[in-house]
Amino acid sequence: MWGRLGGVNVTSGKAELACDTAGQGEPVLLLHAAVADSRSWARVVDVLAPARQTIAFDRRGYGRTSYEPEPHSHVDDALAVLDHFGAGATALVGNSMGGRTALDLALAHPERVTRLVLIAPGVRGAPELGELNATEQALADAIDAAEAAGDLAEVNRLEAHVWLDGPAAPEGRVGGAARELFLDMNAVALAAPDAGDEADLPSAWDRLAEIGVPTLVIVGALDFDEEMATCTALGAAIPGARLEVIPGVAHLPQMEADSTVFDLIDEFLAAPG
Repeated sequence: MWGRLGGVNVTSGKAELACDTAGQGEPVLLLHAAVADSRSWARVVDVLAPARQTIAFDRRGYGRTSYEPEPHSHVDDALAVLDHFGAGATALVGNSMGGRTALDLALAHPERVTRLVLIAPGVRGAPELGELNATEQALADAIDAAEAAGDLAEVNRLEAHVWLDGPAAPEGRVGGAARELFLDMNAVALAAPDAGDEADLPSAWDRLAEIGVPTLVIVGALDFDEEMATCTALGAAIPGARLEVIPGVAHLPQMEADSTVFDLIDEFLAAPG
């Protein structure tokens, strides 16, 4: 399904975080990318909710969440959501910037995290890994030009190519409901008012060896070369981490038709450990 689940609002500072929950059992918190919102997890929820309680929320500036500009922490927002639902130690599944929040939360509050699934994650403090290749740079330049011109529709179209299709893949590789959903989610994010300053948290890159829970790192083979390098480094630096490269998908594999990523997440969360 691609629609909304039944939801509630959770107060955190001056924000009303729009949350969705489904299923019963061990809790799993789903943290979305910066070009999406909680709807991007709908197909993951379909797989996980029969045996687990899935919890997803829209970050400030995304989806249905309302807020006033203020200094804020995405980690604190995530904890407010978990506390609202009475979730203690919880598995975290984060995509892109949601993966960055998952790592930050696991390092700041290790007692609250049981497992990590990091899908093409951002990593706070990660070094620049080199220049973009020619294809990636051309798309980045086109996005910069569209932003400078104030053409948000063009930015949205280009970002769908970059993040949904993959920078080296043909534009429109992913179509149908998934593309319509991406364009709707990202349009909301592009037009959203500023949420205020984000908390300046410590680097996670230098502390990856402190991660003490089972960790699965997933990256699509059609993602940026830099993302592939980052995920490879994570797989080596986090003790016992498992790295899975998924062929034929890009930065948002949970929005694609391939069931591989759903099976990986389900099996990993169900495994003993």
